Amino acid sequence: MLPALDGKPIRVVVKQSLGSYHASTSIPRRVILLDAGVLALRGEFERILTHELFHFVWVRLSNPVRRDWEHVLGSEIRRRIRGELGWSAEWRKKSLGVKSRRIRDPRWRRYACESFCDTAAWIFAGLRWHDEYTLPRGARLIRRRWFARHFAAAQSIRI
Repeated sequence: MLPALDGKPIRVVVKQSLGSYHASTSIPRRVILLDAGVLALRGEFERILTHELFHFVWVRLSNPVRRDWEHVLGSEIRRRIRGELGWSAEWRKKSLGVKSRRIRDPRWRRYACESFCDTAAWIFAGLRWHDEYTLPRGARLIRRRWFARHFAAAQSIRI
């Protein structure tokens, strides 16, 4: 279940088609565009919308909290854990170079953001199974604990 969100309104617009994308978000304009196709499959609307909402959360996290999330991801990579909790993070993870994490290049930072949003969608959208959920159970548990540590005590999450 999605926690209470606190912030200025975000406009959600369903478009007939976004081409090959399920959604698009503009943080400055506070708008989320969704492809109408996400309404066709059970749970897909919730999963995609939750992912997009958490882009607003990501940009409001402090640098230490974002770095802590990156530490979780770095630990997975050092342990050679494959898989992710969504396509948007998975393809970015697969394309990371050896130095990307160490120097925190833009590819690494985009991966960290997408992984955060995909993980939030897995936790909060209420969809227990999806073919994009390829991260092993143990790594999922670590991520769930990270979210609980950072968000469980909050009355609401700032967007």
